[in-house]
This record gives sequence, C-alpha cells and structure tokens, in this order.
Amino acid sequence: MKKKVIIVTVIVVLLILLVPIPMHLKDGGTVEYKALLYKISKVHSLTSVEEMENGKQYKEGIIVKILGFEIYNNVK
Repeated sequence: MKKKVIIVTVIVVLLILLVPIPMHLKDGGTVEYKALLYKISKVHSLTSVEEMENGKQYKEGIIVKILGFEIYNNVK
C-alpha cells in the first residue's frame, strides 16, 4: 500500500513539473510554453526600426531553456 502512494505522488509531481502552459504574447505572434522545469518560445515578433532598415521585419525562431539556462536559440 505504501509503495502505491509513493508511485502516485511521484507521478503527480512529474506532471506538475513537466506539463507546459501556453502563453500567447502580444508582440506579433510569439508563443511561450512554460513548465516549472523548462520554457520553449516560438518567437515571431516585430523588429526594431534599426533592424527594419536592413530588410528584416520579423524576428523568427525557437528558444529552449531548461532550468533557466538557454540550451538552444536560433532567433534570426
């Protein structure tokens, strides 16, 4: 009986830590998926005036952070 309670508790804690909540930002279309252990951002936002002069109107790419450390970033 005690083993079942431990297993159920571990499963509940993992669900809380790993299930993401999507957040839609109002910067042009960026979507962030946040969980307690990680964050994935699909970036699609308007650029500044200086960058727009170079012909780029949007920043696009993906950012992955695990435990607050940036693991992957290909935003261009």
